[in-house]
Amino acid sequence: MHLSVIVPARDEGAEIAAALRTLAPVRARGGEIILVDGGSRDDTVARAWPFVDNVIEAAPGRAVQMNAGAAAARGDWLWFVHADSRVDAAAVADLEAMAGRSRRRWARFGVRLSGRRVLFRTIAFLMNARSCVTGIATGDQGMAVERALFESVGGYPEQPLMEDIALSRMLRAQARPACLPVRITTSSRRWEQRGAWRTIWLMWSLRFAYWRGADPAALARRYRGGHRA
Repeated sequence: MHLSVIVPARDEGAEIAAALRTLAPVRARGGEIILVDGGSRDDTVARAWPFVDNVIEAAPGRAVQMNAGAAAARGDWLWFVHADSRVDAAAVADLEAMAGRSRRRWARFGVRLSGRRVLFRTIAFLMNARSCVTGIATGDQGMAVERALFESVGGYPEQPLMEDIALSRMLRAQARPACLPVRITTSSRRWEQRGAWRTIWLMWSLRFAYWRGADPAALARRYRGGHRA
């Protein structure tokens, strides 16, 4: 297994080095780390360089950035990790073991939120349970996919929101994901900044609207606080 980790980032200078340090075991095992910068106006790229094998520039937008990273990657497995996530060292070993011993062609990790509130633990538990039952993963869960499968479905749909849901649906049509037990810690900042209950309601309403066929661009405007969908 040759693993390529793809990290989309934009204006993450304050946190990017800490995030990338947790991915060091990938390089130690012969894999590569690619940062895909979406036009940062801060020092994200400069802070990232000591911890990555390649930095590429792309238009802003996670789907566009992750597809650009995948196109530049050399690995036969692609692992998409958000810039505000922290990866446990055991995650790399678990992913390699899964790829070596099973026929699963894609996987997702459990997630925990960085905040200390009991509510955040409940949110993470429900996210993890839901994704195992439905076979749908979110970007916070560190989706990893065999390169050949990723390319066969056309990669991430280049839409401004719900790109992870859309990719999961396409992958699930080919194979169920492996639900790996190791948890990735992701920032709880969006829940803390917007209010936990308000964010829960917003995300569930957006996903329901997307399931009903709403335009991802309209949903993105609603997510960012612009015009309602």
